[in-house]
Amino acid sequence: METIKRVKAVSEFHRICRLTPPDHPLISLVDYSQLNPPNAHYHTKWIYDFYIISIKKNINGTLRYGQQAYDFDEGLMFFLAPNQVLRIDVHPNSSPNREGWMLLVHPDFLWNSNLGKEINTYEFFKYSIHEALFLSKQEERTIQGIIRNIRQEYHSKIDRFSQQIIISNIETLLKYSERFYERQFITRQIANKQILEKLENLLNGYFNKKIQLKQGLPSVQYIADTLTISPNYLSGLLKSLTGRSTQQHIQEKVIVMAKERLSTTNLSISEIAYDLGFEYPQTFSSLFKSKTSLSPLAFRNSFN
Repeated sequence: METIKRVKAVSEFHRICRLTPPDHPLISLVDYSQLNPPNAHYHTKWIYDFYIISIKKNINGTLRYGQQAYDFDEGLMFFLAPNQVLRIDVHPNSSPNREGWMLLVHPDFLWNSNLGKEINTYEFFKYSIHEALFLSKQEERTIQGIIRNIRQEYHSKIDRFSQQIIISNIETLLKYSERFYERQFITRQIANKQILEKLENLLNGYFNKKIQLKQGLPSVQYIADTLTISPNYLSGLLKSLTGRSTQQHIQEKVIVMAKERLSTTNLSISEIAYDLGFEYPQTFSSLFKSKTSLSPLAFRNSFN
């Protein structure tokens, strides 16, 4: 039976992976070439109580996050927040030339800083691992430059400025990552357009099969699960392509169908609301008016 282990401290991670103790108890920058985790590390699900930001190359293994898996071979950047479950399966012929780094940051290190208050607004910490960030050569050089600054400060003599400087560099790292994700949304147009088509087909099928009569309106989680994309990544992608979140796409679909029923049938407002999956007609009327500036009845009357 697969076990789940929790790693509460950065120093505990160092001990498990047979590394020298960290220079600071709340933050560490680990070189993958020095990593020596025990075999058990690769057959256990792990929960970390700290943030992990990482670039990995030549690991020859698979990282499993939730139900998704991703191969390390190409090199990628990914982000994990505290309390997320992670598992690593390493291939028997794992490369001895593994590269990359892992930045471990305990939330207490960020305490009372602006970044500590804002770090949860970075949506990519909630992405699935198969939605990792692919960096261009220039982007990777930018990221590596920031990491060099963090490493230099981390290994320097600690003074009252050290923590602020490191936090400032982490914030810069996250801002660049946010920018590069925007680029990724734009440059992977073919795959993204396929997701848009799948979303439209999914919504059409949902209502055509009358699933809403049993389950109500489709939720963002339902859409994301069906498309095998994390909710946050899907909404970020859709906002980049269309300016609308997943929830807004669902609402727009509902409004289109509502307009059709209001203009071509004699169904009452309540009947239309229930047919579209609303539990209460008032909720339907409120959404319709917020989107069209007209009540359902006023919209219907405009056709008479």
